Amino acid sequence: MTELIFDDIGSFPLQGGISAEWLREAIPAHEPAAFDVIKSTFRQKLDAGVDVATYPQFQDMNKQFLSILNDPECIEGPFDVKASCAKIIELEAIEKAAEEYRAETGTKPDVRVCVTGPLELYLQEFGGTSYDDILELLGQSIDKFVTNAIDNAYNFNVRTVSIDEPSIGINPQIMFDDDEIINALEKASATASRKGVDVEIHLHSPLYYELACRTSGINVIGVESAASPTYLELIDKKVFEETDSFLRVGVARTDIFNLVAILNEKYSTNAWQKPEMLQELVTDMETPATILKRLEHAYGIFGDRIKYVGPDCGLGSWPTPEIASTLLGNVAEALDTFRN
Repeated sequence: MTELIFDDIGSFPLQGGISAEWLREAIPAHEPAAFDVIKSTFRQKLDAGVDVATYPQFQDMNKQFLSILNDPECIEGPFDVKASCAKIIELEAIEKAAEEYRAETGTKPDVRVCVTGPLELYLQEFGGTSYDDILELLGQSIDKFVTNAIDNAYNFNVRTVSIDEPSIGINPQIMFDDDEIINALEKASATASRKGVDVEIHLHSPLYYELACRTSGINVIGVESAASPTYLELIDKKVFEETDSFLRVGVARTDIFNLVAILNEKYSTNAWQKPEMLQELVTDMETPATILKRLEHAYGIFGDRIKYVGPDCGLGSWPTPEIASTLLGNVAEALDTFRN
């Protein structure tokens, strides 16, 4: 059986009293207090049992990269970032937490580095146009961020690089043909693939999974199948076998507003105003047993073509870090049961 690896998508709820708006400003400013939030959140993920934790994502996924790509001091030309500027600040922040973990366990933690994909950045800047040279430049610039992330990791290992492309298969503004998108994705994944790092693509729709399988640098395709189990029916295992690609399967729901709506209907109340009621999200709804059933179902279809499992998407909208950590712990428990 292929080793199943537990990773998460990235975002996470903040402790009460910490402002998301402040944090989005404080991270680029390298404020120590912001680094402390990132470090403690990263450690929460490790303590919950995540095998390959994503650096905590609190910045806007587009602004995080576009603020650098649009800085005249940080580019060689339009959307061509200088290598010296292509840095993910959060990775600097987790070094201390990784150092402490390494001292306690004797091993470096594995980390999942998430970057916003070139198409997503292009759509943010240009919408429904098709300048393929700019799309390619964005792919090359993202690769520089990835290169720095891998080369400058000291107390952790970059196990996985995830390219976040939620618009593929959803956004009608996309005017590029498949070959142009594949070219940009191959540029973005070039270094990670060459260095033997797994490269995931995080999609919100599985409609174009074959495009990702045809992209030489990408070897793992993410499917949000916990909330939408029918997504698995759209995927042909033979395509993964023919292209030697693997799946990342969502086995825990993260669509928090739909989950809370179920509680609201069940109790005819507003569960958001009753924190004790929200505990049911992880004690009665997204339990280890429920998660295990999803994992068993997916494995029954795809078998060893599944390599990564975890929550569907990020947990940033969840009510508290404690409930989010419990969900991660439930995934870890379900995976341990499955492995044994």
